[in-house]
Amino acid sequence: MPSSTHPSTSPSAPVTVAIAGGGLAGLAAGCALSEAGFRVTLFERRPYLGGRASSYQHPGTNEVVDNCQHVLLGCCTNLLDFYRRAGVQGKIRWYEKLNFLEPGGRASEIAPSWLPAPLHTAPAFLRANCLNLGDKLRIGRAMAALAPRLSEDRGESFLEWLKRHGQTAQAIDRFWKTILVSALNEDLDRVSVPYAAQVVRESFLKSPAAGRMGIPTVPLTDLYSTTGEYIRNRGGEIQFRAGVESFRGEDFGVSVTTNGQEQKFDYLVLAVPFDGLGRILPDSPKAAPLIAALAQFSPSPITGIHLWFDRQISDLDHAVLLDRTVQWMFHKSRIIEARINEGRTDEHRENNGGSYVELVVSCSRSLVEKSKAEIVDLAANEAREFFPGAREAKLVKSTVIKEVHATYSPRPGIDQYRPQPETAWPRVFLAGDWIATGWPATMEGAVRSGYLAAEALTRFATGKRESFLVPDLPASGLMRLLG
Repeated sequence: MPSSTHPSTSPSAPVTVAIAGGGLAGLAAGCALSEAGFRVTLFERRPYLGGRASSYQHPGTNEVVDNCQHVLLGCCTNLLDFYRRAGVQGKIRWYEKLNFLEPGGRASEIAPSWLPAPLHTAPAFLRANCLNLGDKLRIGRAMAALAPRLSEDRGESFLEWLKRHGQTAQAIDRFWKTILVSALNEDLDRVSVPYAAQVVRESFLKSPAAGRMGIPTVPLTDLYSTTGEYIRNRGGEIQFRAGVESFRGEDFGVSVTTNGQEQKFDYLVLAVPFDGLGRILPDSPKAAPLIAALAQFSPSPITGIHLWFDRQISDLDHAVLLDRTVQWMFHKSRIIEARINEGRTDEHRENNGGSYVELVVSCSRSLVEKSKAEIVDLAANEAREFFPGAREAKLVKSTVIKEVHATYSPRPGIDQYRPQPETAWPRVFLAGDWIATGWPATMEGAVRSGYLAAEALTRFATGKRESFLVPDLPASGLMRLLG
């Protein structure tokens, strides 16, 4: 427990660290620093952990809902390490294949084969009905151009890059847009080429293991509540309904104000979104460069539409939806039911007979001003186009969750404004998916930012180069030749 007047000064006393924010970045920093022997106090303004990757009891439906569906891939090595620390790695269900559905219900399945990377999905891709042969050949040529590392941002959008590389309108709409808008939460004309190249390389080309998709089988907050215990078990503390309002960097510590009260710590990690950090920063010349960098960021929204039907509408756990507003379907009741039924015999399996699905629209600017009723009507009508079972089903209840500031926009040129964990205040560090992690705004990026902040703080406090980041997933097959 930190002193209410002074940070630790005795060599034998634990070094105290305040962390502002209980999202993945703050939790990752807190777990790493707790493991390294620091005394962590984490402040979270909500009554639960997880930040934008959380869940809560929705008052209108009386159901526990995620604020947005989050998935992970096999290439998310630091996120998987974080789950290992939390002991929740068994609460992820893994899938080897993706289902692409066209309106009317025709499906194309993309799954790995015995071929070496980057050719492992080529047989399934060539069989896919949703693209013609000309589209596939052009996509293949573009994939070959993206396979080597592309790190330089020349200010070109990925849509411009695609057109320059001869991609057809159908290839852009049914392939590139489908995978990248969901991954980066931005339209292709606002995405930088290095971001898009990284997603393609890490997820689709690097190895079959890299592209495996993991979906949590429990509400998101259940994944992260155990990280609070990880911190507490190592002498730390979690304070809910206590957002950090301001701080003062001092020569030998940091003063943090929360709920009108000041506490003193040795160090501070600001693990808050880019659009909330400005409210915490001091009004001083030291803050000016960071405030100027923050002004370069803009948000991009995600909308999740939760629908409960009175019967099963599909035998798929998830699907990519083409040519419509909704981009993904996650069959939540099937995914949760699969976890409940693991190891049960047929006579003991549970099935409530209904379908609970979440439909996701990434980069959902067109929905921000629409009412809940309008969005539900749009989503339910599109669900009936893709899933014949939904046409006869009764919609029992529904809700819409808009994350208007879900991520930052990965526009060309934004990387030059992403700050390092170190700040103008020597004892204050930054974490968040928007800082310079080398990854876009994903759960993996958030965890990496927390580990990077913990590394920088540990290096300053002890002089030791502690490493919390785990290595990237290695390339396999022919991709090893490209580094």
